[in-house]
Amino acid sequence: MVSVFEHLVALSRKKGAGYLVLLDPEGRYKSGVEDAVARASGGGADAILIGGSRVASGTFDAFAMKVKSRTDLPVIVFPGNAEQLSVHADAVFFLSLVSGRNRRYLIDEHVRAAPIIKKMGLETIPVGYIVVESGGPTSVAMESKTCPLDRNDPESAAAHALASMYLGMQMLYLDAGSGARLSVPEEMIALVKAQAGLPLIVGGGIRTPEDASRKVEAGADFVVTGNVTEGSPEMAALFSRAIHVAAERGKSCVD
Repeated sequence: MVSVFEHLVALSRKKGAGYLVLLDPEGRYKSGVEDAVARASGGGADAILIGGSRVASGTFDAFAMKVKSRTDLPVIVFPGNAEQLSVHADAVFFLSLVSGRNRRYLIDEHVRAAPIIKKMGLETIPVGYIVVESGGPTSVAMESKTCPLDRNDPESAAAHALASMYLGMQMLYLDAGSGARLSVPEEMIALVKAQAGLPLIVGGGIRTPEDASRKVEAGADFVVTGNVTEGSPEMAALFSRAIHVAAERGKSCVD
């Protein structure tokens, strides 16, 4: 049986880049979670992430069940803490916040989560999580009580990415954070990809399909959007098209 990680890698190779939609259980969905899932699935998303900074375990499990019951796409937990786990998900990003020095998000939450994950039989995908300064405070920075990396210092991001690779991470995630005013700079994406070479996820502050396209052209293997598609049935399709077309354009240039 193909794992979710293998599926994601194969997908990024086939399409050149993947489109991930993040649904936060605390999100204020004007048209309901059901419609949000339908927009992602029908709009060309390749997988759905679920998670948030402050979500109770009971609420999270119910949310995961609701999302999974309405889509055939992989549903992957993007956890804010060890309580955000669900047997209804297909996998969990086992995040290590390598850009910060708060031991809670480097190892403590992992120790709490490990027995739960084993009992659930949930697939884990080890991810080096790197938060990048985005022009203002974000929920991830406030909740983790860590400082993001300087957005004008791509060398530092590349060094953190290399450390993640040497620690055995399977993927990297460059995140400007929820509520970001500015997205991750293309120069940083390009250097991280060139130095580490792991499958690279980029999210936070990506508000237009054109911006998503630039992230792919810079080296992102997956682009994440959040509530930017809320209220617009066509927006997910526009993002999907921009991400996949940008990836095809990049491949043709290499050829």
